[in-house]
Amino acid sequence: MKYEQINSQLFIENRERFKKILKPNSIAIFTSNYEYVLNGDASHTFKQNSNLFWLCGIDQEDSILIIYPDCAIPEFREALFLKQTNDKIAVWEGYKYTKEHATEVSGITQINWNEGFWDTIRPIINMAKSIYLPLNENDRFAYKSPYNELDFVNEVKARFPLHHFERSSTHLQRLRSVKSNLELDLTRKAIAISKKGFERLLKFTKPGVWEHQIEAELIHEYLSNRATGHSFHPIVASGASACVLHYVENNRQCKDGDLLLVDCGVDYANYASDMTRVIPVNGKFTQRQKDVYNAVLRVMRAASKLLVPGTMLMDYHKIVGKELMEKELVDLGLLTMDDVKNEDPNWPAYKKYFMHGTSHFLGIDVHDVGMRYEPMQAGNLFTCEPGIYIKEEGIGIRIENNLLITETGQLDLMDEIGMLIEVDEIEAFMN
Repeated sequence: MKYEQINSQLFIENRERFKKILKPNSIAIFTSNYEYVLNGDASHTFKQNSNLFWLCGIDQEDSILIIYPDCAIPEFREALFLKQTNDKIAVWEGYKYTKEHATEVSGITQINWNEGFWDTIRPIINMAKSIYLPLNENDRFAYKSPYNELDFVNEVKARFPLHHFERSSTHLQRLRSVKSNLELDLTRKAIAISKKGFERLLKFTKPGVWEHQIEAELIHEYLSNRATGHSFHPIVASGASACVLHYVENNRQCKDGDLLLVDCGVDYANYASDMTRVIPVNGKFTQRQKDVYNAVLRVMRAASKLLVPGTMLMDYHKIVGKELMEKELVDLGLLTMDDVKNEDPNWPAYKKYFMHGTSHFLGIDVHDVGMRYEPMQAGNLFTCEPGIYIKEEGIGIRIENNLLITETGQLDLMDEIGMLIEVDEIEAFMN
């Protein structure tokens, strides 16, 4: 792994939190993600299953974790089944976990090779009354391709049809949404690398450079600082392209007078940052660009203050749009009070210029799991990212920070390290 080894205490504590939700005499089983085919004999870069990683820190394909606190055989109260290396694998693929290293990473002492998994685990599962199995229950997920969790669930149910089955993911959504201090340390490392990447592109950007060159500057800085890479495909959008919310072509030349919107994130040790900034390609905002930028920044600052324990996420989205953004759009001359008065309640007038939500959960996944219909609580980690998109003027501005909800309010993890955000800060750094 490119990143420094994580303190195994994180995974030990995570497993202890998870064990508390298990019914008596229950076994929970987790499997790694598939290695997906790219084309020919090539595969996509492997990305570990988030639940498995959160519970044990093993970052390798063909891995299985079992948690069975009431098992009569102590060795199987926690156990890992991993891919055993051989001379061919060592030559063609390189390092795989040894049993000793897997214990060091995970804190689990019972390490098995995964060959013969079903023969080994069948009598263990037969002792259990219930089997907890995970599926991808992130409510942003749209099922389009096979994935290992689903295939594994189907195989377990076929092999053990008389057992009682429980869902792990609903419990893990709640557990994973409350960040521990060790997790926050990893997120802060990702954010610190984001800052370095942003400052690098501030020095690099000028009229004539291409969006893909800016993307290259970012990945250079990320990898130089031991990140795995991007936490999602970066949006590097100059001019009118910034009005396309998920613009990923990154293939236009940056023009004098354009704004550049960069929405990017760092994957450090499987923990994500998510930052959006907008800068003037020539180093100087026009007055109109500055006015729109500051309007978005005011909304972001005011919205951030609403991220407190007890807030309902869906109510928060409506307040940000209807109360905060609507006023700014009227002041900018983009909406009139007649527009507001005559709006469709199902599609308020402000959505012409601000059509997306303001915040999402952040963690191992950039769109992390969390309870969207339950009150926010201390330990939740959110983005805050309002935007204004004026297609007819070729102006798209979104500003995004990452915030931790605390018992007394919120802590902006990007402000905490002095991530540049004000107009005069950006202009001064670029010039």
